[in-house]
Amino acid sequence: MNRKPWDTAGDSPQRNGLDRADDLARRLHGALAAAEHTVAVAESLTAGRLGAVLAEAPGASRTFRGGVIAYATEVKASVLGVDERLLAEEGAVHGEVAGQMAEGVRRLMDASYGVATTGVAGPDTQDGRRIGTLFVAVSGPQGTVVEAPHTDSGHDRKAIQERAVVAALELLRDHLRPPRSDGL
Repeated sequence: MNRKPWDTAGDSPQRNGLDRADDLARRLHGALAAAEHTVAVAESLTAGRLGAVLAEAPGASRTFRGGVIAYATEVKASVLGVDERLLAEEGAVHGEVAGQMAEGVRRLMDASYGVATTGVAGPDTQDGRRIGTLFVAVSGPQGTVVEAPHTDSGHDRKAIQERAVVAALELLRDHLRPPRSDGL
């Protein structure tokens, strides 16, 4: 059976990272819709997996604005507005880069929230960062927050990417804010 990596139909009852991501995406769409908020994604490390999980979940058409796969460093600058000097000095795998990616996609897609992923999935290190280094960011009405989630996935590229997707969704969940009653 040829299934997409984010298709968990027929899996065992044991929960894996993508099952968790699917559950989170469904709940997030409900919360976003209730608050009349939207979300957009900027992905490097996850190369479209985060957007795919969000798009596959029921309710996506009401809350998911879209995304940018900014795998190349220059795309982070030219499309998302990441500071070129920051990229030159620190490289693409950096917390501040993740934050600027989230802010850039939020602005570009006119979304309530922007979510970003960057990191090193391997097989080689990048910008002096070890395999498994992850940064996820959320930009929203209350500002921008960045986390560097831990992964114990070794050098398993797919597992590292799945961990980043789940971490990004968890960060969004933790930072959702309902609209203010005064309409601001």
